[in-house]
Amino acid sequence: MNQLEALRATTSLKGVAGLLGFTASGLAYVIHVVPPAARYNKFSIPKKTGGTREIAAPIPQLKLAQRRLADILQNCMAIVNEASAFPDTISHGFKRKRSIITNARIHRGRRYVFNLDLKDFFGSINFGRVRGFFISDKRFALNEKVATILAQIACHEGALPQGSPCSPVVSNLIGHILDIHLVRLAKSAGCSYSRYADDLTFSTNLMQFPASIAQQVSHAPHTWEPGTALVKLITKSGFTINPDKVRMQYRDSRQEVTSLVVNRKVNIRSEYRRRVRAMVHKLFTTGSFEFVHTTTLAGGAPSVTKSKGTVKQLHGMLGFIDDVDTYRERRPGINQQLPRKKEVKLSSKELMYRRFLMFKEFYNAVAPVIVCEGNSDNVYLLHAIRALASKYPQLATIKADGQVKLNVRLFKYSGRSTGRILGITGGAAPLGQLAVAYASETKRFTAHGMHFPFILLIDNDSAAGPIYNIVNQITGQKPKGTEPFVPIAANLYLAATPLVPPAKSSCIEDCFDAKTKAFPLGAKTFNLESEFDTATHYGKMAFAEKVVAEHAAHIDFNGFAPLLSNIASAIDFHVAKFPLPAMAIPKGGVAKP
Repeated sequence: MNQLEALRATTSLKGVAGLLGFTASGLAYVIHVVPPAARYNKFSIPKKTGGTREIAAPIPQLKLAQRRLADILQNCMAIVNEASAFPDTISHGFKRKRSIITNARIHRGRRYVFNLDLKDFFGSINFGRVRGFFISDKRFALNEKVATILAQIACHEGALPQGSPCSPVVSNLIGHILDIHLVRLAKSAGCSYSRYADDLTFSTNLMQFPASIAQQVSHAPHTWEPGTALVKLITKSGFTINPDKVRMQYRDSRQEVTSLVVNRKVNIRSEYRRRVRAMVHKLFTTGSFEFVHTTTLAGGAPSVTKSKGTVKQLHGMLGFIDDVDTYRERRPGINQQLPRKKEVKLSSKELMYRRFLMFKEFYNAVAPVIVCEGNSDNVYLLHAIRALASKYPQLATIKADGQVKLNVRLFKYSGRSTGRILGITGGAAPLGQLAVAYASETKRFTAHGMHFPFILLIDNDSAAGPIYNIVNQITGQKPKGTEPFVPIAANLYLAATPLVPPAKSSCIEDCFDAKTKAFPLGAKTFNLESEFDTATHYGKMAFAEKVVAEHAAHIDFNGFAPLLSNIASAIDFHVAKFPLPAMAIPKGGVAKP
């Protein structure tokens, strides 16, 4: 039974609680016992266009229920779309595999682009509409009691609140009714239509824009207003147009859809790129930067306010730029470029992103960082450090409740863009190139940093030779392979797996005893090679996930002691050479002396 079928079959609070991973009493407490006023914390945030927006943030227990409900509803819609001959491809906000990029792409290269916003989008979807939707919509057709419970979870003060994890998903479900009406109107008029949350866009290449959707105001030739047919359908669907957010954009001027330029191809505004570049430069040189917000007061006068930015915010902005640029390159239909190959050099924008990642993740790290050759190595180290935590206080702390807290960060680079931008996708060779790039890039940083070491951990085998040559090029001294660690540049160190005489090479798997490496998975045995017969053997990731992670409590990790000692000694060396100053490290911010 899939989740949609399970939701349809549910008839009680206990059933809903089970689907959400709650006990019946736990869910009842959140939606019935906790007073409505105590379920949310209210605060205001400034709008880009002036004024403020009220946010109602749910308390943790309610937020968890809402997040799980949002996931279930997303899964239900995925089931509906898979079974439907006409899946919902109209709405792009708060949906999996959809974004402002997919929304904007629909309207690129058009003669006219018409935008309008819905007023108080979440607030106009009240408790009755949410409950009624789940009862009457054919895709759900839920039990009335269940529909009431879902509405109680989703709504606050009689409507969907800003700040709830499930408000976007529920609003999309109810907004789909409006979408069906508007896509029919758009099609009959020769237009394309899409919606991103409360932002509606129509576009066309017709010589005259259809009056049913928008028409010029007679006494103001470049002022447009929604057409009668459009207003009627929006009103009928229970929404209201925001008169201050209606605009027509022509081909001979800049056209934007959800903040992206769409005249020829989906792109970032040049002003946005320049602003981000300036903030990145400020971060590298001073360790901090500011956001400058310009709004218009009631009398028309501009008002400029400044607020301190965080590294997390800047990371999001750079990631957004990279998403748009790489999306465009992934789509041959947009600019006839095929997906980029690994050997292609980074563009100037990607180089700036790489520089930022190096500053954030390594130069200005808030704990020692260890970068391994692959994700399986991270799993080994994680459990080895936990098992030997009492011997290595540099690496971990045992808390009063017996839980182990790592004092180092095992860097993961399997994300969508981080590995590509940093050039580390697995293996030893990319780590050598990372060392070269980092030694060069850190010369640009004048802000305080290097509070913690950045350690590259490699296998001491034939693949280590080229990295030792790189270290020689940077430092003038070639490692012998027997050192516990080697300083390279700035706060960068190299550590290799220890050599146990008479062996002349080693790898991290050598730290495990023979019994662990002989652990069978069914009829298969562990094979260290990159290529092997999968019918009789299993590889490193299976060993890491199915053997080490699942059986860590019964594995002897003492073989890792020499390696952990080398890492700990690198940390001790760095702390002695660069004593950590008294500093405040704000969450998501920059470490400052």
